[in-house]
Amino acid sequence: MTVLTVRNLDPDVKTRLRVQAAQQGIAMEEAVRRILTRAANEPQTAPAVSHDLGKRIQARFAALGEITIPPRRAMRASPFANDASNT
Repeated sequence: MTVLTVRNLDPDVKTRLRVQAAQQGIAMEEAVRRILTRAANEPQTAPAVSHDLGKRIQARFAALGEITIPPRRAMRASPFANDASNT
């Protein structure tokens, strides 16, 4: 059996868990075990956000509309193209 330690739990949460357990007539540890088991067994839902970076970027800027990318121009000549010392 695994042991799980939960640090920095809000004291109010701990109190509510203790009260709920007492109302059910079980130990707080058993109440927490049942809560965690239910939460872990819930069916997983698809994430609302795509993990595909390209699609996320596209979605973020979709409201701006389409942009036109100007055609590329020929590269300028290297200033060192005729320099004999680089060969």
